[in-house]
Amino acid sequence: MSGKRALASSAERAAVASTALQLAALEKMSVGELAEKYREVFGEPTRTRNKEYLRKRIAWRIQELTEGGLSTRALKRIEQLAPEAPVRWRQPVARKDGAGGKVVPITRPARDPRLPPAGTVITRLHDGVEHKVTILDDGFEYGGERHRSLSKVARLITGTPWNGFLFFFGRANGTRPQAEEGAA
Repeated sequence: MSGKRALASSAERAAVASTALQLAALEKMSVGELAEKYREVFGEPTRTRNKEYLRKRIAWRIQELTEGGLSTRALKRIEQLAPEAPVRWRQPVARKDGAGGKVVPITRPARDPRLPPAGTVITRLHDGVEHKVTILDDGFEYGGERHRSLSKVARLITGTPWNGFLFFFGRANGTRPQAEEGAA
């Protein structure tokens, strides 16, 4: 074995050992520590406090940073099968350099591309009452209040958990909302 190959082999073994240690350490972390580790490896805060989910996502990301992400072939296939998929699934994520470099945050679209343009007013008839929601650039307006998600608005209207997109744009109760262009 040549000297360069021995060094590469040694570096690979060290990376594998480091990865194994990091993965084992996840088992002992509290939710707060996992949330901080998530921010470290993804470059953005987590929106969940589910311990097992955080462990799995962080473990996946640690392995991705060490071993590489999806192959070019897999990324091309995703693009082929789901051209409208979130950018996160279609493009390789930023890698952290071996010297402890900074992780670049994963970019997300500013808003759901399935939504009508900002300023559009959607109406939905529920239990005989017409509900109007204005689509905003950064959320939704309903009942004079701003909300971050359509699911929150749907829950306010129905009193039960709903997928907001399904409630307003699906065939919920055999009806579809009406959209009208309006001023924001």
